[in-house]
Amino acid sequence: MIKTKIAAALLATAASVSLAAPAEAAPPWSGAWARAQQVAAPESWAGPNWSLTGFADQTLRQELRLTEGGSRLRIELSNVYGDRPLKVAGATVGLAGPGGSVVPGTVRTLTFGGRSSVAVAAGRELMSDAANLRTAALDRISVTLYFKEATGPATFHEAASDLAYVAGGDRRYSTKSLGTQTSHSSYFLSGAEVSGHGPRRQSIVTFGDSITDGVGSAQGADNRYPDKLAERLGGRYGVLNAGISGNQVLADSPLYGESGLHRFERDALGQPGVRTVVLLEGVNDIGMSGWTGTPVTAEALIAGYRTLIAAAHERGVRIVGGTVTPFKGSYYDTPANEAVRDAVNAWIRGSGEFDAVADFDLAVSDPADRDRMLPLYSAGSDGLHPNDAGLAAMARAIPLSIL
Repeated sequence: MIKTKIAAALLATAASVSLAAPAEAAPPWSGAWARAQQVAAPESWAGPNWSLTGFADQTLRQELRLTEGGSRLRIELSNVYGDRPLKVAGATVGLAGPGGSVVPGTVRTLTFGGRSSVAVAAGRELMSDAANLRTAALDRISVTLYFKEATGPATFHEAASDLAYVAGGDRRYSTKSLGTQTSHSSYFLSGAEVSGHGPRRQSIVTFGDSITDGVGSAQGADNRYPDKLAERLGGRYGVLNAGISGNQVLADSPLYGESGLHRFERDALGQPGVRTVVLLEGVNDIGMSGWTGTPVTAEALIAGYRTLIAAAHERGVRIVGGTVTPFKGSYYDTPANEAVRDAVNAWIRGSGEFDAVADFDLAVSDPADRDRMLPLYSAGSDGLHPNDAGLAAMARAIPLSIL
């Protein structure tokens, strides 16, 4: 009798499974924004940040601009350099309004596995569930996180050039500005993805140092060269910024992040839907090397590039080589350093080992002195970083056909 009942139950279960509608296919998610992460670090030349102290019983609101739009959105939190679980008591997302506000009626609760609170393990990253928020390419959004318990030192991005606001208590659902206490850095945010715009779209990853990061551009104005490239593309591809100020191809740094060789897999090839990487890195290898007493040679830097090219090609990803921009008159300016830059740029242009070349050097250099940045394009007097106009010129120097 018991066996008969079990058999009948199994038959009924099988019948219900066979008659059920097929499961809905997972939505195609596309990368719309990204930032490379760094270990907590003290105040930099750009000013103070909140990474070492972290947050406790505070609400943190951060603005970012999407390079693609959709009907649904999800946010990735990063605790890759945390020394304890990152406990987020709650999070929301909405369209960014002026002065750190959020557009009324657009606030959505972010959940993680169906829960409004989450603990992200030390050394890990975690993607939120989908939030129903309709966005378009180049929309700015606000991500608001409330930390009831102390976070400890924060995994962060130092030179974000975006806007972050902090206030005491739980202000997740407030659409008003959180006040005037702002930071030039971003914290715990590593990615944003969108869906609902049709098939999954591919992405372009811009990988490099402070020039890719946007140092020298106006804060909160989205004038980095990857931002201007995204405007040219108009949502055709996502553009994901993996620049870190001070970063080098060959050397790790406690202040300027893991080397390009060590972070390329995670920050470039690990991005969703990556089809092409635009590599602009090497100026810090050249400029900083003399400070340590062991100058970097052109041959060593070229060997590093070859390693990155091979890693990209192994994954079926195109890689575009960006020529190293001029630095005459800067703190990197020596005859030996200039000779290395010239040799590296000659190899980038002439070797044929990159899939294509973006001649950033030619785009921003002074026609009267190709070792110097055109004054119109220089950010202040440092002779190294392009300003908003220079960064726009760099974006225009990339033929869209090579992407």
